[in-house]
Amino acid sequence: MATNSPVDSDGHPEDPAELLPPTSVLTLDEYLDMQAAIGDRTRFTLLYRLVHFGERSPKELEEALGIRANKLHYHLRKLVDAGLVEKRKRSRADEDGLFSYYRATSLGEDILEYGVEELIRRERDYREAYSSG
Repeated sequence: MATNSPVDSDGHPEDPAELLPPTSVLTLDEYLDMQAAIGDRTRFTLLYRLVHFGERSPKELEEALGIRANKLHYHLRKLVDAGLVEKRKRSRADEDGLFSYYRATSLGEDILEYGVEELIRRERDYREAYSSG
């Protein structure tokens, strides 16, 4: 990618927005909004559960996290707005009478796997490498 700003010896541009490919569908600010969205413990936990345990109804998430419905919906809305979670509505209720379900998007799965979870994996690897003298 051609850059308009100076680059370091490894080719990293001075302006981080220039890291994006010319055809990127997201802006740097949109990527940063995703990162900020999971910077909250409740939202991180919601996304973690949706990625690793599959789609859930608001009721199931409320019970699993032990939070009130209004707080849950506030955090889910933030994740949906950031593009990390999507809300799916059924045209008919299931056997429990539930219409709405939330699930992680592919971006949600990726930001979790290659963000915080990757940092945790690296820490574990470093600890193992340096503790097995």
